[in-house]
Amino acid sequence: MKRSNIVVLGGGTGLSVLLRGLKTFPVDITAIVTVADDGGSSGRLRKEMNIPPPGDVRNVLVALAEVEPMIEQLFQHRFTTGEGLVGHSLGNLLLAGMTSITGDFAKGISELSTVLNVRGKVLPSSNQSVVLHAKMMDGTTVEGESLIPQAEKQIRHVFLRPEGVKALPESLKAIEEADLIVLGPGSLYTSILPNLLVPGIIEAIQESKARKVYICNVMTQKGETDNFSASDHVQAIFNHTHEQFIETVLVNNGIIPDELIKKYQQEDAHPVPFDEDNMRAFGCRVVQDEFIRYDGMMLRHNAVKVAQSLLMEL
Repeated sequence: MKRSNIVVLGGGTGLSVLLRGLKTFPVDITAIVTVADDGGSSGRLRKEMNIPPPGDVRNVLVALAEVEPMIEQLFQHRFTTGEGLVGHSLGNLLLAGMTSITGDFAKGISELSTVLNVRGKVLPSSNQSVVLHAKMMDGTTVEGESLIPQAEKQIRHVFLRPEGVKALPESLKAIEEADLIVLGPGSLYTSILPNLLVPGIIEAIQESKARKVYICNVMTQKGETDNFSASDHVQAIFNHTHEQFIETVLVNNGIIPDELIKKYQQEDAHPVPFDEDNMRAFGCRVVQDEFIRYDGMMLRHNAVKVAQSLLMEL
């Protein structure tokens, strides 16, 4: 029996959390990862070596890897001493090294995927470095993915430079062959939209016969989605892509404990309200469930529960 192809687009922690749950089910997974990151170790490597940022890719590789915990720990190890090494993670350096050896970022990811016994495919949305820009409501422009939330202004829209960026052909092929396409969870403007803005990606999603699902964030994000409702997230995606392509939206209806709400309030983050009427006006099917779990005092999506809901869309 043919296994279903699930393509997940995103970046950051949210994507990695979801993939850890999804890989426990008998499906073929392709993760398409943003290449707009410019902070920390990734930002340094991309600047010094002129390669796409490896950080989000590294986390996704680890999430889908089937290796001993010590190998995972080694891959994620971040150096705290050593001139030039401080702040770099070993996985980022390995990705940079493999890109240098193969002469190609996507090929480097593929080679490391074999070493890590990755369950599924990990592909960059583009094989080139892209720079994310944000046009703010006050007319100013902020350059750089890591600086956009720090501006603490309301975002009008985001866009990529250089203009001649091309989607990775393998990523377009994966979308074309998908049975299910999933966006999120993750930072709306800095993890999800950068993938959709790579020329060719949204067109491939539109043409795909796969069902399209968006996993809405549980909490707002300071400097990105302040005061956003669930429908505001979806509207922002539609505004950027000029297409109403999302067919199903997963939203959390679980109660968040007061102590966690207070902790997040210190970061100006608040639960995303679910405005059902506005959401249904888009024509989306809405799936509500208690999609959250607690990782200490951190709120995360319950990856297994979300994965089970996604499989119901097949």
